[in-house]
Amino acid sequence: MQQRILQETESRMKKTIEVTATKLSHVQTGRATPALLDQVTVTYYGTKSPLSQVGTITTPEPRLLVIQPWDKTLITEIEKAIAHSDLGLSTNNDGNVIRILVPELTTERRTELTKVVRKLAEEGKVAIRNIRRDANDAVKKLDGDSGGGGGKSRGRGGDKKRGKSTAEQE
Repeated sequence: MQQRILQETESRMKKTIEVTATKLSHVQTGRATPALLDQVTVTYYGTKSPLSQVGTITTPEPRLLVIQPWDKTLITEIEKAIAHSDLGLSTNNDGNVIRILVPELTTERRTELTKVVRKLAEEGKVAIRNIRRDANDAVKKLDGDSGGGGGKSRGRGGDKKRGKSTAEQE
């Protein structure tokens, strides 16, 4: 039973790390990455589609994104979607492709980003600690239900494993 709790805990921790990593990848650092546009959706034949599904997004230069839509009639829709997003990016279009120049970071913006990244990292750590606490509570409840005096020794081994798992995840 403890093994199942440990496996469940590890899988929840891994999911939390993946979510935190995804959130961190969306932070605009002044370097152009296609992940910046993951949250932008375009109305395509009446349905909202992610930008990556209506065209190719490339980064030919460190601060330049190029979007080449598969359907040229979508260029104005893509520009509108980027303008309405909260990314603060401006677009240039030549009729075939859309170019987005990612602005350099100012010192003020860097300090803001530092705060945002620290907050996201702390949220991830807190989530992992909560998962560990839940696992510890489940093991203690399991030991309490099984009765007998031998429950403490089994619980401590699980505590060490869960603690080790938490340390690996953080």
